[in-house]
Amino acid sequence: MFQTNSRYIDIGDSSIQTKDGKTIVYKKRRFLPNSLNTTLVQEIQVTKGDRLDQIATRIIGDPEQFWRICDSNNIMHPLELTRDSGSTIKITRLWS
Repeated sequence: MFQTNSRYIDIGDSSIQTKDGKTIVYKKRRFLPNSLNTTLVQEIQVTKGDRLDQIATRIIGDPEQFWRICDSNNIMHPLELTRDSGSTIKITRLWS
């Protein structure tokens, strides 16, 4: 169902039974990892026009891994990271 580089690949399934007997299977809730227990690798200052997918490509080598940078910064909404020029994005070692 999910690709191996998905943030949901290691999240377990759960299910619920409806009144009419159907079983609905869903993914359990994903919580942000605690980035306080990680190693800071570098910090990037946001400039006008920066996009998180491009930063992820440059740092991780995969634009679809932008979510790892969000996790490093305890951010739920990716656009928050590049909204303000001059802000700092932390890059931590959250991935192996």
